[in-house]
Amino acid sequence: MWVILLEALGALLILLFIVWWTMFSGRSRGERRDDEPRDG
Repeated sequence: MWVILLEALGALLILLFIVWWTMFSGRSRGERRDDEPRDG
């Protein structure tokens, strides 16, 4: 039972890390400013 819970926790941490990496890795100071051009 503990192995299943640890595996689920590890998968969740990996998922959160991937989401954080894709959101913030390409920006110099985190979130973009409002004066930057937007698509559309």
